[in-house]
Amino acid sequence: MLFIMLVIVVLGGAVLCAQSAINGRLGHQVGVLESAWLTFVMGAMVSFLYAFLFEPQHAMNLFSVPRWQVTGAFFGVVYMLVIVFAVPRIGTAAATVAVISGQLLMSLLIDDFGWFGNAVIELDTSRKVAIGLLAVALVLIYKSNTAARAAEATRASA
Repeated sequence: MLFIMLVIVVLGGAVLCAQSAINGRLGHQVGVLESAWLTFVMGAMVSFLYAFLFEPQHAMNLFSVPRWQVTGAFFGVVYMLVIVFAVPRIGTAAATVAVISGQLLMSLLIDDFGWFGNAVIELDTSRKVAIGLLAVALVLIYKSNTAARAAEATRASA
């Protein structure tokens, strides 16, 4: 079951990357806020239909959970605005690796300290190595993007 969940999450990440690239293009052409608005309207419609048709009853609802849990929705807005703004400027790969770097760092802190009621998982050597490798990936992608843009500028001026 763990393997199947990992495959599903990897596929979710692939869809998120495709969404970033598509929304980055859309945001460049129609505006960052318009692109984000479209994403949230579509997301609200799909989520509402899913919740209305398939979601079972729960002991609590959005009005009775602790308020700090509801603030998580705000972070989706921040992510969407940042990614729509960043992708046309730094490219999909650099934006995605930067997002993954932020996710990895925050997830390691959450695990290490057990924040938000999660189980404590110590920041061991293998996790520290993962941080280093992701940092190397971000540097290499950034350098590749810089070289590609310089080559494109040279071709354009020739």
